[in-house]
Amino acid sequence: MESMVVMDTLWVLIAGMLVFFMNLGFAMVETGFTRAKNSVNILSKNFIVFAVSSLGFLVLGWGLMFGDGNGFMGLKGLFFLTGLDNSPNIGDAYNGVYSAISWTGVPLLAKFFFQLVFCGTAATIVSGAVAERIKYHAFAIFVFFMAIFVYPIIGHWIWGGGWLSGLCMLDFAGSTVVHSVGGWAALAGVLILGPRFGKYNDDGKPIPIPGHNLPIANIGVFVLWLGWFGFNPGSTMAADPVSISHIVMTTNTAAVAAILSSTIISWILLGKPDLGMTLNGCLAGLVAVTAGCAFVSLSSALIIGFIAGILVVLSVIWFDHIKIDDPVGAISVHLINGVFGTLAVGLFAQDGIGGVSSPNGLFYSGGFSLLLSQFTGIIATAFYVFLISLIFWFILKSTIGIRVSLHEEIQGLDIGEHGNTAYPEFLSRKPIYSAIGIDQGEGSSTVIKSIDKKENIK
Repeated sequence: MESMVVMDTLWVLIAGMLVFFMNLGFAMVETGFTRAKNSVNILSKNFIVFAVSSLGFLVLGWGLMFGDGNGFMGLKGLFFLTGLDNSPNIGDAYNGVYSAISWTGVPLLAKFFFQLVFCGTAATIVSGAVAERIKYHAFAIFVFFMAIFVYPIIGHWIWGGGWLSGLCMLDFAGSTVVHSVGGWAALAGVLILGPRFGKYNDDGKPIPIPGHNLPIANIGVFVLWLGWFGFNPGSTMAADPVSISHIVMTTNTAAVAAILSSTIISWILLGKPDLGMTLNGCLAGLVAVTAGCAFVSLSSALIIGFIAGILVVLSVIWFDHIKIDDPVGAISVHLINGVFGTLAVGLFAQDGIGGVSSPNGLFYSGGFSLLLSQFTGIIATAFYVFLISLIFWFILKSTIGIRVSLHEEIQGLDIGEHGNTAYPEFLSRKPIYSAIGIDQGEGSSTVIKSIDKKENIK
C-alpha cells in the first residue's frame, strides 16, 4: 500500500513538472508568433503569469475549487494554508475539507501542485491573444483575478463536486476547465482591447503581421507537445500503467492527425503549407483530445484530431475576417477546440476503453444523455467565464486602462513597458526613413527613393 502511494506521488509530481515546463513552450510560441519589438514583453508576461496565478490559487483559488461547499463553489478551507489535512502520514485516509479530491491517495500538497500548474496554464492562454498592445500591470491584475474567481469556479463545477459533475459531465484533463476557460477570458479581453494598430486597412481587410521567429515557435510547440504527456496522463493522479499508456497514445494520435489535416487544409485554402497553421494544428489536436483522452479509442482520437486541425485553420481565418485580432491564434486553438473536444466526448466515449469507467457516447449506443451534459457544461462555462471576464476587463479599462499608447505600440512594448529589448544590436544604429516613395514603371524594377538619416538610438 505504502509503495503504491509513493509511486503514485512520484508520477503526479513528475507529470506536474512536465505541465510546469509547458510555460516555456507557451513563452516560445508566443514570442515567435509576434514581432521582435515585443519579445521582452511576451517573455516577461509568461514569467509573471505563473507567479501571479500561483499566488492567487494558493491564497483562495484552491479552496473555492476543491473545498467542501455547494454546487457553485467551495466554502471550507478557503485559505489553503489554514486548511491542511491533519493526517500527513503515508497510507492514512484523507479526512480534510477537500473531499472532492480525496479519490486519489497522494499527499495533499502533491494534489495541490498538480492543480496549481493547470491553473497557470489556463491563465497563460490569455497572454498570447492580447499580445502586442496590453499594459503589463493590467494583464497581471487580470491574471490574479482569473486565478481566484474564474478558473476555480468552473473547476469546482466540474472537478470539485459541483453541479456539472452531478450531471455527469466529463472533462478528464481540461478541454473545458483549462482551455475553454482560458479561451473565453482571452476572447473577452480581445474584444475590449480591439485589434493592433495596422492590422486592418481602411476597407477592413486584414493585413498579415508575421511573427519574427518561427524557429523558436516551432521549438515551443515541441515543448508543449512533450508537456501534454504530463498534462493528460498525469490527470489519472495514479501510476496506473494501463490508463497512462492508453492516454499517452490517444494524446499523440490526435496531435499527429491534426498536424496533417491543418497542413492539408491550409495548403488548399492558402496555396502553401503554412507552418504557423501546422504548429497551431498540433496544439488544436492536443486541446481537442484533452477532455476525452481517457474515454475514447485510438481510432476516435484520430478522427477528433483530424477535425481539430481543420477547425483551427478555418477559425483563424474567420476571426481575422470579423476583426478579432489574436496574434498567436490562441482563441482558435484553445476555445474553439476546447469546445469541440468537450462535445466529442459526448460522441465518442466508450465505457472502459482505457481502463476508466464512463458513460457511452452517442456513436457507441449511449444516446444523447452524455452529449447533453457536455453541451450544458459548455454553455454554462461560456456564460460565466465570458461575462465575468468581460466585466472585469471593462473595469480595468475604465480605471487604470488596459491598452498602451499608440506611440508605445508602434515603438514596441519592450522599450515602453520594460526599457529593454531582446535584440539590442538591431537598435544600436537604426536608419530612420523620413520619406519613402515607390514607383513601379512598366517593365522596370521597383525604385525606392528614401532619405536615410542614420542616428544613434539613445
